[in-house]
Amino acid sequence: MRDLPTRSVVTDELEVACHEAGPADGQPVLLLHGFPYDIHSYVEVSDSLATSGYRVVVPYLRGHGLTRFRRPDTVRSGQQAALGADVIALLDALAMPHAILAGFDWGGRAACVAAALHPERVTGLVSVNSYLIQDISVATRPLPPELEAGFWYFFYFLTERGRAGLTANRRAVAEVIWRHNSPKWDFTPADLDRAAKAFDNPDYVDVVIHSYRHRLGQAAGAPAYAAAEATLALAPAITVPAVTLDGTADGNFPATDGTPGAAHFVGPRAHHQVRDAGHNLPQEAPEEFADAVREVFEAARATR
Repeated sequence: MRDLPTRSVVTDELEVACHEAGPADGQPVLLLHGFPYDIHSYVEVSDSLATSGYRVVVPYLRGHGLTRFRRPDTVRSGQQAALGADVIALLDALAMPHAILAGFDWGGRAACVAAALHPERVTGLVSVNSYLIQDISVATRPLPPELEAGFWYFFYFLTERGRAGLTANRRAVAEVIWRHNSPKWDFTPADLDRAAKAFDNPDYVDVVIHSYRHRLGQAAGAPAYAAAEATLALAPAITVPAVTLDGTADGNFPATDGTPGAAHFVGPRAHHQVRDAGHNLPQEAPEEFADAVREVFEAARATR
């Protein structure tokens, strides 16, 4: 096990801590982590892709790790439009005209948002659990109880008790979520300790709480993202080449054949199930995830 070194990249709103690997002239790929995880979900994926000649960038999302807001008056929003905007701002700061975007959970959502709203910047998309753009208009529609049970923290975070609990028990909350999300993943205390360092970010609690309250329609979005959220409410199609993945041991999202949400992908798309992988798919099945990046790059080359 090792820690990934990072450097800081400045955007308008953030100082983004990023790990970079691979040749500077390689095909760019951004690897985007989820909640409650960090950039170390991608240690092996990053190594594999860098060895294959890709230019790999793995940023800490807003509110995580060493990523910091540049101004104290910036709203600590965790809404989907903010996450997607951060991706495009990072591409701008890195002088990348376009890149492959690959992610899971929050990172997969950020990738889907950026691909839907700015397809000209996205070479291809890899998304765990397929189309992740939220339809907030149906936030009050119940899921089957066995699925609702896995989302206990969504509802916990709606309360001030939940805010206090996350503040006091960041690592412990993550451990409960990890065990449910990935019942076959034999992670170690050291794995969790390494990721939990990212949760000490001073904006972690505010960003996380806002994310879940906004997605359930219980908090207003930041005004800066109103136009983007209005477009996302229309469930925009993803036109770029895509590879979507489902882990067969995902504790929250039962694996599918790719049919649900298929109508949202109007460009070339392949869907794969990854045997015994849970929600943190890139860390649990790194070579399968890296292969998905390679596959979508080949699909993108074939469509040019």
